[in-house]
Amino acid sequence: MGGGSGSFLKVLVNNLDVLAGPVVSLAYPLYASVRAIETKSAVDDQQWLTYWVLYSFITLFELTFAPVLEWLPFWSYAKLFFNCWLVLPQFNGAAHVYEHFVRPMIVNQQVVNIWYIPKKDESSRPDDVISAAQRYIEQNGTKAFENLVNKFKSSNPKRSILEEVEVERRARIQRESEAREVNPFFNPEYQY
Repeated sequence: MGGGSGSFLKVLVNNLDVLAGPVVSLAYPLYASVRAIETKSAVDDQQWLTYWVLYSFITLFELTFAPVLEWLPFWSYAKLFFNCWLVLPQFNGAAHVYEHFVRPMIVNQQVVNIWYIPKKDESSRPDDVISAAQRYIEQNGTKAFENLVNKFKSSNPKRSILEEVEVERRARIQRESEAREVNPFFNPEYQY
């Protein structure tokens, strides 16, 4: 009786990567992603979108370097532990890797200045900023200006990409609803 259970544990330990890998890398993230879709929280959506981006990178890496990785006996265990670190919410590894490595490489972090104030010798005068604000209100309306001011008041410099997308989506919905109230011939396909 003891010999059978000992050999079962030995087989289990020797094949831990083969048995746990699909559960850690695919089954649990799939389940958690479906649950994240069903919640209204953007945080869990970001966690799982980030995980799937990183999982794609890992898969591409494996496909590219398969001949080399075959010679590394610890690769499957290293991948398993790395995926555990990415997946488990206690570590939040996917968000860490994405913020510190993937995002800086992929996302071009240029700052766009909405208020264009020409460079003059007198550009430090307060009426230059006020005239730029008045031009912005004339072009976009007072509600858009209030939204812009509120956005800068409450903005967090570490705002995630998904939060930015959500803010832009809400602003677009707001603009469309205001346009429908004003113009019965409103075309939602028109680009602002």
